[in-house]
Amino acid sequence: MAVSSAVPLLRVRELGITHDGETTPAPASPQSPPLAAGASSGASGLVGPVSFDIAPGEVVLLLGPSGSGKSTLTLALNGLLPQAVPADVTGSVEVDGLDTQTTPVAELSTRVGMVFQDPDAQLVTGTVLDEVAFGPENLRMPVAEVLARAEDALRRVGLWERRSENPDRLSGGGRQRLAIACALAMGSPLLVLDEPTANLDPAGIEEVYAALAELVSAGDRAILLVEHNLDAAAGFVDRVVVLDHDGHLAADGSIDEVLRGRAEDLHAMGVWLPVSTIAALRLRRAGFALDPLPLTPDELRAALEAEDPPVGTAPRSLSERGTSETKRAEPASIVGPGRFDSQARSTTSSGAPLITVRNLTLRRGRNEVLHRVDLDVPRGAFAAVVGANGAGKTSLIQALAGVVAPPKGTVHVDGLDIGRADARTLSARIGFVFQNPEHQFIAHTVFDEIAHGLRRLHLPDDDVRTRTLELLERFGLAGKADSHPFLLSGGQKRRLSVGTALVAGAPVLVLDEPTFGQDRARADELLSLLSELNAEGTTIVVVTHDMQLVTDYADRTVVLADGRVLAAGPTAGIFADDALIARAGLRPPPLRRALQGVQRHPELSRVARLADLPGAARPVAPHATGGAA
Repeated sequence: MAVSSAVPLLRVRELGITHDGETTPAPASPQSPPLAAGASSGASGLVGPVSFDIAPGEVVLLLGPSGSGKSTLTLALNGLLPQAVPADVTGSVEVDGLDTQTTPVAELSTRVGMVFQDPDAQLVTGTVLDEVAFGPENLRMPVAEVLARAEDALRRVGLWERRSENPDRLSGGGRQRLAIACALAMGSPLLVLDEPTANLDPAGIEEVYAALAELVSAGDRAILLVEHNLDAAAGFVDRVVVLDHDGHLAADGSIDEVLRGRAEDLHAMGVWLPVSTIAALRLRRAGFALDPLPLTPDELRAALEAEDPPVGTAPRSLSERGTSETKRAEPASIVGPGRFDSQARSTTSSGAPLITVRNLTLRRGRNEVLHRVDLDVPRGAFAAVVGANGAGKTSLIQALAGVVAPPKGTVHVDGLDIGRADARTLSARIGFVFQNPEHQFIAHTVFDEIAHGLRRLHLPDDDVRTRTLELLERFGLAGKADSHPFLLSGGQKRRLSVGTALVAGAPVLVLDEPTFGQDRARADELLSLLSELNAEGTTIVVVTHDMQLVTDYADRTVVLADGRVLAAGPTAGIFADDALIARAGLRPPPLRRALQGVQRHPELSRVARLADLPGAARPVAPHATGGAA
């Protein structure tokens, strides 16, 4: 990126924020475990003080563990906090010379374009075109300019052909693209993006970053990016700013200085790193030098091809690690759309399928989003549903869980006809976690949100309290028991939504983007918990765009395209078929892209899971690195 030496576009000085009704938390103890440390900050705000600048032409990545105050900081940049969201603010924020605490939000909107973590929070009109035109229209621009800006923005994000549709008809990823287009159309010199790619498929992520890179190439605009998917972002950003658990500034430097030079520190803090960096840290423990530390699959591959095997510490071949790992790496048969190969099931999935789908056709309004879907999910499987945006992933799992009633007789879970079941029966059989956690919150405190499910089981009050507190502690939310769920950070809301689905002990758990909004430590904890539940017999079904997560955890994968099952089978077999992955609009997992066909270290060429790398002392969740990993 071309970085200007001009006067800073954004100037943050000694900024400290505490939300109304919250108290400033004490710093976490260095001896605290990751979850306890992360829970100390929460949505109480940015403890601070934080100071940094952003110049025109810069793309700055804002990192930090869940609850560190990243989203809170972004809301202060356009005046929404404290002008619309009550908070105690110390220090100052200036954008293009304007004080964000005193300048009206309407005026600041011409300087700061915002894309919120939840795109639904900023969509208000009835068509895609009207949505993008809404901002420029409110600035009283000429009609021709409004239309020109709207068309340019929609073409940049690939939505121009859908301009007459209602935004409600778009997929989660489609609405994310639309929110980005709305920000682009405003023409603001500073663009603030809070996890803009969280709901996008891999191809969509590449397209959005290409559009954003073109936008800042002229050098008169800047971007502040909050992002957990660093595999895509690493090649896009110039600088990295890191907040620690307590909202203090922990690092501010170039991507080389922070992501390469302080990778171990970031891991200890619970921050995401690119998958290739994680792999490199593990390989270093196995004796590889890998200096400088790779950030991308291409860099990791090149570094390995240039390096001799470590003397006396050559990694074991897959055949030496045991039959189970070898089988996992072998291409597995895929027996037609929707039908899993029963011979390739894991030891936990056996007998008749727990979930059966036959001839499922589903409509949303006038649109048919699923077309004659047939699918079997074995009992005890950990199944991932993947596909491009708009493929029908969320519609499928909502039909499985009865969130959207399927036609009678088309979906059965353990013999129960989902289309005929009442809500109480469904909740006892299936726990469901929405893509947007707020869609399932019903109580006024975090404690009552968890306790509600237990109270429905008519348990004694003491049992309800004990079990609720245990679950809150397990999810790092004990310090937020009395807070309103809507005041939690994005990552904390996700953990709470998973807790509400788990509390009733249903034999099937269905999750839509379970790691969205999570820092690395929280994602590790959540995925480890799901793995434990799966090992104990719970059938897990997840929708995700994280292909590395799928490879590391799911034993079964369902690929959707255009509302149809393109393929279903063992995960290793699905990702061994490059043509299938490309046809579905997906990308191979980063580790497979880095290691497949490595010539100098053939023992690594078939490794697809992080836990199978030499240097990984024990199986861990994806993206965990360094330290105790």
